[in-house]
Amino acid sequence: MIKFSTEDLLLMGKVIRPHGLEGLLRIKSYAQSEKSFLNAGVVFLKPVSEEPREYTVLSLRPHAGVSLLKLKGLHSIEDAEKYRGAEILIDKDSLIKKKDDECFWYELIGLRVYLKTGRYVGTIRHILTTGSNDIYIVREGNAEVLIPAIHNVIDKIDLEDKKMIISEMEGLLDLNEV
Repeated sequence: MIKFSTEDLLLMGKVIRPHGLEGLLRIKSYAQSEKSFLNAGVVFLKPVSEEPREYTVLSLRPHAGVSLLKLKGLHSIEDAEKYRGAEILIDKDSLIKKKDDECFWYELIGLRVYLKTGRYVGTIRHILTTGSNDIYIVREGNAEVLIPAIHNVIDKIDLEDKKMIISEMEGLLDLNEV
């Protein structure tokens, strides 16, 4: 019996299909690093319309633009085939922050964004990765604002109160539009 709440789990990838005859899974990883799976030590596979099942991670390696995941208990192509298209989840508590001021995307999505003046800008709905920094997509009604995740703009992130305070930069916001 697995003792967890689905609220404690974070989507980290998807099983594409089996790989080979010995139970390997070809997966699409949503993680920035394969270390997230290895550090977790355990993943949950959730086929469509079924409860997640827990598996110990034995190995994960890159292969032709995807990753190959080996789990304890999956020994054959038949074992692996059961999980074609399944979601791969990990326990949020298994994620390791490198720095004290680091936040995970799942913590930022849904934060209310305010200017230093107290004016409400909107809610973070999505995050884009760019070469130099992430971009927070903030929406309020039909208005959408792109906020660069840089220290000059982000003043404070308060995860407990679910809000972010930003500095106004020239050209960043058209305040008549927000």
